[in-house]
Amino acid sequence: MNIVRNHILISIDAGTIMAGARGVEDALVKELIKYGLDKEVSVLETGSLGITGRGVVLVVYPEGIYYANVTVKDVPELVEEHLLKGRPLKRLILTEAPKRTVITKEKTGLLKEQPRIVLRNCGFINPENIDEYIAAGGYEAIAKALHNMTPEDVVDEVKASGLMGRGGAGFPTGLKWEFAIKTPGDEKFVICNADEGEPGTFKDRLILEGDPHKLIEGMLIAGYAIKANTGYVYIRGEYGLSIERIEKAIADARAYGLLGKNILDSNFSFDIFVKKGAGAYVCGEETALIESLEGKRGHPRNKPPFPINAGLWGKPTLVNNVETLANIPEIIRNGSNWYRGYGTDKCPGTKVYTILGHVQTPGLIEAEMGTTLKEIIFEYGGGIKDGKAFKGALIGGAAGAFIGPEMLDVKMDFVNLREYAAALGSGAILVMNEDTDMVDMLKSVLHFFKHESCGHCVPCRLGTAKLVDIIDNIALSKGKKEDIDSLLEITSAMKAASFCPLGQSVSLPVSSALKYFRDEFMARVS
Repeated sequence: MNIVRNHILISIDAGTIMAGARGVEDALVKELIKYGLDKEVSVLETGSLGITGRGVVLVVYPEGIYYANVTVKDVPELVEEHLLKGRPLKRLILTEAPKRTVITKEKTGLLKEQPRIVLRNCGFINPENIDEYIAAGGYEAIAKALHNMTPEDVVDEVKASGLMGRGGAGFPTGLKWEFAIKTPGDEKFVICNADEGEPGTFKDRLILEGDPHKLIEGMLIAGYAIKANTGYVYIRGEYGLSIERIEKAIADARAYGLLGKNILDSNFSFDIFVKKGAGAYVCGEETALIESLEGKRGHPRNKPPFPINAGLWGKPTLVNNVETLANIPEIIRNGSNWYRGYGTDKCPGTKVYTILGHVQTPGLIEAEMGTTLKEIIFEYGGGIKDGKAFKGALIGGAAGAFIGPEMLDVKMDFVNLREYAAALGSGAILVMNEDTDMVDMLKSVLHFFKHESCGHCVPCRLGTAKLVDIIDNIALSKGKKEDIDSLLEITSAMKAASFCPLGQSVSLPVSSALKYFRDEFMARVS
């Protein structure tokens, strides 16, 4: 039996593949063979290590040293110095690494332990190997549910956990499941909303690329809980690697008897199918998504009826997003009391964030509900780049809220942010330094909404066009003072009269930008 002294985990996700990760992996294997180290050092593929924008990223254990921007040319020196001579290659070490890992405890100020629930396996197992997921405790939760719990027990456990939907609205997940189980119907469906269209948001993609079996297990438990037998993953067509990995995971789960008829020798049967979307932002709205699944154009439906009552093909349908479903196996496996040990009383658990913009280390993190924005930016993100001052952030994507420095110490959770007219939204945090033009930032957001408006309703179709006209004039210093009020009036009308959340949500970025940065807008109007 070979004793492996080092493990090299190399991030193989959509971003690192484009940066040349496959070539680096091949070069590592060849170089290890050259020195006769291939029996002592293993090279393992994994999902995202949570660090983005740094080329090819890998970590060497047991030291827990992160290397970034690794190229094929760097491999001979890396192997010789670190693995042969035992001297870490300093020039490639990610010295300002974000504080995120569960393997390496906090030391030397570089890495801080994260409370990983959703991302527990991401960056630690091979996402294309079902055996590694099982070895990490995978599918234990569905086994527990099928053999030790009734569907009602599962719903009660999810309710007791206090889990709130991570798609943006924060609706209690257990309550939604309770509505679903109580809705009569001979056929029910579970849909995973993986149509991640919010600008700057890529958490669902990295979850799918890093731990697809966790999503499958979450959907299995949801199906058992509401007595459904069919599930669909509605995913953006642009997410090529995510699609490849979830389809492989589904095929492997079927081969292991974890999908299909009489799962784990029970009376429960469930299967999952993948539906690729065409990239329309509006299809992130659950009823537009359902229309698209049915083969129609992705227009939102009137509500009520809600999907729980009349969803896919008129049948009761439960729609949850990727992050929500990824919490479920951990809740069932460990119990609701364990889950409530994280976060706040009103918002238990963790939240997955994508940090981007003017931060030292952009990427993916998981932090407890109630963590302040200051902690997220300055501890997990490494602070503002180039020693600049923090000016503001856009939290929750384009449909989220702009905030100023006075919000840095506010606790980030669904309940608390509502008091400040803000929202967690998609979990994207776009950080801006002192040089950022906030008029241009809002201009980009409004152009996005105009482009993505489906045109179905007049308030959104005409409202977004008028907003773009106004903000373009302000950006060119051709606007009038009254234009500032017009922005608020138009978005207020859109919020009240638009058919779906796309048009209704435009008011938040506009009102928040003017709340915290009004002086910049006033300086550009006559």
